[in-house]
Parts: sequence; structure tokens; C-alpha cells
Amino acid sequence: MTTSIPEPGRLSGAAPPTGERRERGPLLDPEFMNRLDQLDIVSRKIFAGKMKGERRSKRKGESVEFADYRNYVVGDDLRFLDWNIYARLERLFLKLFLEEEDLHVCLLLDASKSMDWGSPNKALYVKRVAAALAYIGLVNYDRVSLYAYADGLTHELPGVRGRRLTHRVVAFLQELPIGGPSNFSAAAKQFALGHRRKGVLVVLSDFLDKGGFEGGIRYLVGRHMDVYAVQVLSPEEIEPVLAGDLRLVDVEDDDVAEVTVSRALLDRYKVNLQAYCQSLRDFCTRRGVSYLFTSTAVPFDQLVLNYLRHKGLIQ
Repeated sequence: MTTSIPEPGRLSGAAPPTGERRERGPLLDPEFMNRLDQLDIVSRKIFAGKMKGERRSKRKGESVEFADYRNYVVGDDLRFLDWNIYARLERLFLKLFLEEEDLHVCLLLDASKSMDWGSPNKALYVKRVAAALAYIGLVNYDRVSLYAYADGLTHELPGVRGRRLTHRVVAFLQELPIGGPSNFSAAAKQFALGHRRKGVLVVLSDFLDKGGFEGGIRYLVGRHMDVYAVQVLSPEEIEPVLAGDLRLVDVEDDDVAEVTVSRALLDRYKVNLQAYCQSLRDFCTRRGVSYLFTSTAVPFDQLVLNYLRHKGLIQ
């Protein structure tokens, strides 16, 4: 993050905005889950059979849906030879079938200390969005992986599949601790080196990182995945209500700044914050990453059902 934009902070000796652990309620309620049952996660890019409706590939398999023939070559499975054609033409042909391939959906959540901030709380907000996206993937039998990061990857739940494992995803998110400094670049590098499969990747973060966002996004783009960056800020960060002589303490590294907050300073803060978010949007757009900004004041179900659908992530 550029030094001209203050990081999320709190007043020394004052109570912080409501913490994630103090906000009650399930990540997903049954009524909302019923609405998610009708949705599907899609990829804008075609990955050798990774797109719903176009995610089927012609492969030698045991599907009942016939696709085509090709000439037999030594080493092919003899079970898929068409002996009727051989009887008529005395030539060996192999039957091909349409085989469904699973879409791999990866969710990368910012679990650093700056996320445990705001009302509604940012950490709880991204957990709910992640739970909704994971549930959509599980219902459609996609392969779903969840990763959390602070100064690197801290927790992961890789390769879960099927509606019956929804409870594992929800438990993982509910128990996920929030804390520590943020290092998006280091976490993205770890993910890129360890994750080889193509698919859809959704990053849920405030992207308020002193190391910047550029390096991390470059690592993720280098994996040739369909990447979505969802920037989540709290109302207190977008429209801070502060005045007077204050001692601001960074929630992640305890860096202290003593400032006199005036209307002019708040106006400058808003201009700088807007410029920072716009630079993130532009950087993502130039590299084919879909960017979405939201405040936690926007109901998370509206973000999933309307905004992410508009972005083409779900349909």
C-alpha cells in the first residue's frame, strides 16, 4: 500500500469496531442455500473441458453419450473398438465419448489482522461470500479448494467435492483464525508454486498491504487461471468519522501516526483511497483479472446473487 493512504487503524485506548467473533449468525442459512442451488460457477476461458456447457471433451471413456470415431493406434484400449465397423470395413476404429470434466474452483481469503475490522466485519463478510461460492461449486460437483493467507498461506482445505462435504467447508471457515500481518505477494507466490491446475480463482481481500498488490497479482496471472479480485472495505474505511488530535495505531504492525484530523485531511484521504482502488482496478484489467469493489454495507447475498453474476462468475 502506498504511504499516502493511511492503513486501517484504531484510536489508542478506544474500542475497535465490532470484531468478527462477536458478530453472530450462520455463514449460510437454509433459505439462501436453496437459492444458490440453482446457480453454477463458470469460466470465461476454455480450459480443455473446464467450461460448463463447453466443459465436455472428446476422450476415450465409458460415458453413454457417443461423440466420434478415430483410427486405432497401438496401445489404445481394445474395449473401445467398434467391432461392427471392423466386420464391414475390416478397419479398426476407436469409439470416443463425451466425458464431463470437473471445474476447479479456488478461493483465496485474506485472513490478516486488518480484515478483523469494521461493522459489518470484513472477515465475516468474506467468509460468507467464500461459503456461498464454495457451496455453489460443491452442489455442481466441482472441485473446490480454500486457502487463507496472512504473511503467507496459513490454512488450506484442498480438493473437496460434492454437496455432502458442505459441513467441512463451513467448519473450516468458521474456525479460521484472523490475525497477523499481510503479505499478499508471498502468499500468491506460494499458491502459484503449489497449485498447478487451471480453473477459477477468486481472491477476497481488502488489498491494504504495505508490500503492494502488483507482485501478488502477477504471480496469480502467471498460473493462467481465470482470476477474480474482490476488494472488500468497511464503511469506516470508506467514510471515516474522525476529528481532532488522534493517535492512530496500525492494527497489523502497531505502526503509530499522530495526526490532527480536519475536513481537508479527510477529503485528501478519500481522494487517495479512491486513487488506490482505481489503480488496483486498472492493474487487474490490464492483466485480464476481473475486479469488483464492495463495501461490507452491501448485503453479502446481494453481492453473490447480483454483482458476481453480473461479472460472469456465476450464472
